Amino acid sequence: MKERDTLLVLQGMAVDRRDIEAIAKITQAKSIQDFAPNVFKLRNAEFHPELGARCKAAQLDFAFVPVDLKLSYFKLVALDMDSTLINIESLDEVADYAGLKQEVAAITERSMNGEIDFGESLRRRVALLKGLDVSALERVYEERLELNPGAARLIGGLQKQGINTMLVSGGFTFFTERLKRRLGLNFAYANELEVIGGKLTGAIVGPLLDPYGKAHKLSEVTAMLDIEGAGQIIALGDGANDRPMFDAAGTGIAYRGKTVLRSHARYCLDYVGLDGVLNLFA
Repeated sequence: MKERDTLLVLQGMAVDRRDIEAIAKITQAKSIQDFAPNVFKLRNAEFHPELGARCKAAQLDFAFVPVDLKLSYFKLVALDMDSTLINIESLDEVADYAGLKQEVAAITERSMNGEIDFGESLRRRVALLKGLDVSALERVYEERLELNPGAARLIGGLQKQGINTMLVSGGFTFFTERLKRRLGLNFAYANELEVIGGKLTGAIVGPLLDPYGKAHKLSEVTAMLDIEGAGQIIALGDGANDRPMFDAAGTGIAYRGKTVLRSHARYCLDYVGLDGVLNLFA
């Protein structure tokens, strides 16, 4: 398959130029552009069956990106929260304060891999937290939650281009609203935990924001912003609950993605940080 109208973008955390030159050779690239530290763009490269294995061995992310597709073309970037924008599965960490992290994390993993229905898994996990003091959520936010590498640079780069940012999560508003304020995001949507007397009741307030609900919110914001089509939308996520959102966006990017999501993604970032998105379209 000839990739005449694309650049082969190669990026990693620490790149050996010999690996870049070897990949350029097998893909018959006409030139190598040193785009940025640890970022290279190969012109007139052809796909080669060994490309994936070579990049995996060198811990390189690779993507064939249309030459004329620039960041300024996009109007909206939608991000998943847990294990995408942030480094944790927030509900698992909250459960740790109830001594139930292992049990809850096992359900989370099955849901992320698409083995059980997301709505069922979320209700089961939240129910286990009945009676937990709401202060546990604050402790998770203050003590355990960190942005994933490159997240702040990605958001800053999008904002410089005037691109709208949207956090849409099957997690909880307690975290998404704080992240929205912290990063200056345009929109944030998530589920709301019911709290009575300072304790979690084990229930969710209002309709459940499930994977299809995430895609619906994306469609609502697309219409609100008068975006012409899905082609101007990027979605970032990591698990099965992001598949409908990926299908609703023109460009789906899996960040440390589960196998179940990768086939729905146009690009995958397995080694670089979230700011690797900026390098794809620069």
